[in-house]
Amino acid sequence: MTTTVESPPDQPKPTGRKGWIDHWEPEDAQFWANGGRRTANKNLVFSIFAENLGFSVWVLMSIVVVNLGAVGYDFSVGQTFWLLIVPNLVGSALRVPYTFAVPRFGGRLWTTISAALLLIPTAMLAFAVMGEGTPYWFFLLTAATMGFGGGNFSSSMANISFFFPEGKKGLALGLNAAGGNLGVAQTQLLVPIAISLGTGINLAYAALMWMPLIVLAAAFSWFFMDSLTSAKPDGTSYKEALSNKHTWVMSFLYIGTFGSFIGFSFAFPSLIKIAFVDYKSFVALAFLGALIGSVARPFGGWLSDRFGGAKMTLIIFTIMAIGTIGVIASVSIGSFALFFSSFILLFVLTGMGNGSTYRMIPMIFAAEIKKKAAETGENIDDAIKRGKRQAAAVVGIAGAIGAFGGVLVNLVFKFSLEGSKTLTPALVAFLGFYALCMGVTWWFYLRKSFAVERAPSLAYAGV
Repeated sequence: MTTTVESPPDQPKPTGRKGWIDHWEPEDAQFWANGGRRTANKNLVFSIFAENLGFSVWVLMSIVVVNLGAVGYDFSVGQTFWLLIVPNLVGSALRVPYTFAVPRFGGRLWTTISAALLLIPTAMLAFAVMGEGTPYWFFLLTAATMGFGGGNFSSSMANISFFFPEGKKGLALGLNAAGGNLGVAQTQLLVPIAISLGTGINLAYAALMWMPLIVLAAAFSWFFMDSLTSAKPDGTSYKEALSNKHTWVMSFLYIGTFGSFIGFSFAFPSLIKIAFVDYKSFVALAFLGALIGSVARPFGGWLSDRFGGAKMTLIIFTIMAIGTIGVIASVSIGSFALFFSSFILLFVLTGMGNGSTYRMIPMIFAAEIKKKAAETGENIDDAIKRGKRQAAAVVGIAGAIGAFGGVLVNLVFKFSLEGSKTLTPALVAFLGFYALCMGVTWWFYLRKSFAVERAPSLAYAGV
């Protein structure tokens, strides 16, 4: 027989099922002070740990591919880029089902499962590089399983969003996102050091070094995290979001920011080695791009709070175009210093753009909902709640589509290097795309006619 453990009033109440909490009211100040905050922060810490490892494994192949030649594997440029594209593709595809997994299985169980799944790609990579003559298809399959780490972002963000009150959710989700993104820099910094230990290149260490941490993350999740019975799936909000044009506009812009960030993160070490062979030792500094981009993400959100998300996004895309011109010039004149500094600028801007675009989403949908409520007479409190649920759905959709942008980035690099043996065509394509993002941002969210005639509440909201 299942029994319910009693808790004092206004405190989290567990159910008879281990790790599940029945009573969860984070908007209640007394509840939040009497244990709610402590429980939420505990789950946030272990969520960040697991998500960080997810990103670390997701981009692991970005360092492995630049060292495969040193251990006897001679893959073509096209084959190399497919090893970068496949984990990106799988990771972006998994973001949608991972979002729905939290309400279905509970945050505690799903975080445990998603962390434990990372043992599969690490074990496969260790097997692939410790043996001799491992076929290319096995490396490709290994790369595909690394995509498990890419899905972790969506489930982690969805899970943590249920724990925090609206007034504290932004900081919590920002910390969660930044902690995950730092996994990219972590891998690109630590793996080159680990595989250099001992004599020669020991690529197996690139996989083995993560395994104890993955086991710890799964154990911590199982023993210390919680699941909320109130975390229910909201299919209606997703259906409404899918039919709203702003969902697709913001997803397009997020391809330009997060898609560029993750795509460049996967490709940057290989681009250094391919475009500047004499500077291949600088591959070890590739982690700086992902590190700076991750740190810049909250800064983009902060600036958006002060000056407006759409204005900041337009400025960011404009400077991204300038940075891309710098990379084009560096390739043309053979300047590694200009190449590296221009890419670092792009990483800073993509990180800031991740923050500014995510800041735009809740403002856009809150303004739209309020405008419709004023026209239809709907209760404003109910409308605001519906707007928040719809914005949360858009964040999940945009996150998945934005991650797919990383696939497109690496495909463009692949075709450019295979077709013309240079990065220039790819960079020109990115320049045109950023110009298009500038136009889209202005057209939908900054035009005077739009702000005044079509949606005055957007201008009031500071979008």
